[in-house]
Amino acid sequence: MMLFFDMSSYQKFITIEPGKRGGRPCIRGMRITVGDILGWLAAGMNIQEIISDYPDLTTEDIQAALSFAAEREARSHPVSA
Repeated sequence: MMLFFDMSSYQKFITIEPGKRGGRPCIRGMRITVGDILGWLAAGMNIQEIISDYPDLTTEDIQAALSFAAEREARSHPVSA
């Protein structure tokens, strides 16, 4: 299933709280981080499997995590060799 997600709207889904998960970006104030979602996807889980294991998550949450990570990567500065 192909979904189109407004990359700028991830702010509605991603929260950063200093006392929660070491200040890492989380999904909607939950203790699930963007890094958790990226790790599950990297390990081969698909969106439906993640939602099945974590029913509080939505497809939009996962898309927001990907959008957040993509924007953060685009802002990173490469190191010269």
